[in-house]
Amino acid sequence: MGHPTIYPTGTTVYNPNKAWSGYTIYQAADTGALLVDMNGREVHLWKGLRGFPNKLLPGGYVLGSTAERDTRYGFQDEKNLVQVDWDGNIVWKFDRYEYIEDPDNAPEWMARQHHDYQREGNPVGYYAPGQTPKTGSGNTIILTHKNVNRPNISDKELLDDAIIEVDWEGNVVWEWVCSDHFDELGFDEDAKATLYREPNTRFFGANAGDWMHINSASVVGPNKFYDAGDERFHPDNIIWDARETNIIAIIDKKTGKIVWKLGPSYNDEASKHIGWIIGQHHAHIIPQGLPGEGNLLVFDNGGWAGYGLPNPESPDGVKNARRDHSRILEINPVTLEIEWQYTPTEAGFQAPLDSYRFYSPYISSAQRLPNGNTLITEGADGRIFEVTREHELVWEHISPYKNKRNSNMVYRAYRVPYEWVPQLERPEEVEIAPLDVADYRLPGAAPRGAVTAVEVAGTGEYGEGALCVARVDEAPQKEGNGDDEQ
Repeated sequence: MGHPTIYPTGTTVYNPNKAWSGYTIYQAADTGALLVDMNGREVHLWKGLRGFPNKLLPGGYVLGSTAERDTRYGFQDEKNLVQVDWDGNIVWKFDRYEYIEDPDNAPEWMARQHHDYQREGNPVGYYAPGQTPKTGSGNTIILTHKNVNRPNISDKELLDDAIIEVDWEGNVVWEWVCSDHFDELGFDEDAKATLYREPNTRFFGANAGDWMHINSASVVGPNKFYDAGDERFHPDNIIWDARETNIIAIIDKKTGKIVWKLGPSYNDEASKHIGWIIGQHHAHIIPQGLPGEGNLLVFDNGGWAGYGLPNPESPDGVKNARRDHSRILEINPVTLEIEWQYTPTEAGFQAPLDSYRFYSPYISSAQRLPNGNTLITEGADGRIFEVTREHELVWEHISPYKNKRNSNMVYRAYRVPYEWVPQLERPEEVEIAPLDVADYRLPGAAPRGAVTAVEVAGTGEYGEGALCVARVDEAPQKEGNGDDEQ
């Protein structure tokens, strides 16, 4: 399917009466961490700060990184995780997880951070009433990489995922390594055989298989299910999701054991009503104090992921689950019922023909806002937008920044309250009404409603010499019962 060659960027829709207004931070391609207001004004830039992702803390502090490992020897490895102040000065830094000696590079310590991290005080890295991340102290949960050899998984080296906790001084005080828990992940024998043969090495050098690709890790946080006695949802436990295996899981912080899980298959009686979650990102528990608190919120990308039996879409059984549209799902983690969703249908597109119009097969995220709205990062095409509980679009922003690959992709965006940025005066909020794209024309283009007239000879259906008039904006109507035709 094609896409328009010309489209607006910046903020394109804003309803101040229905949106939850604040500042939004996202990575502006290779430029840096960008802060915009609701009207799309660029109010601050932390130039050169990398965002995997960028997270804004109270007081105008930002978490991110300053350098990436040489991509010839590592994949998505950030050298460090830093906290900078409003002026870009580093006030905290962690880089001592692994001492790296890459060829053609000076040996150095690296964090190997990727995809996610959480500062103590807030479980998920976005605003929740009464749960404020610390800025001058506290521990940090960090998602990292670790190369391992696990003959029980594959005969190839694996690019494994580890979750660590570091204190303010940079000491690693807790570590969890995914491959240590292979037997708890629920793969059937077909999936194990495919994974052993091909652990997703195609992009990562000769032998390093990015077999799981965990892309989010957050703290469960205080919640009603634990208060009711369900130990699986202890506030200290960690929830993560793995893009390549379609798994979402909660691990017990004390034992490391997996105590709750969705995937890798969605054919069982408990979860088949959900449908297959594929290639998902940003699975987390909605924090206490926000509408939907305690429920799982996830950007279900679709795209391609999973291991198993070969099929026409996947002759080798790798990435054997496929879907060409995305979904936002809010799921009760105890009953597994879908409490709310945003799919192409709710977006107003015709299923299945136009489902691809809400689709990001990689990156992306969803944030629950205090008024019940949801901020969605449809990352592949750089679109960040906010919808109400009733699925009304009340804010939309398209990143105008493109990277070296000519992509305006946005990994993850966050909305924060104005008061977290005391350096700025509260901006003026001006409504931006949606354009009527059916009527909008560029200068020189034919206006909507132009007509052409052709005199038709003969009697025919409309009478002798009838004038047949067709508007350029109207398609011919088909007879029939209204069903879609292929």
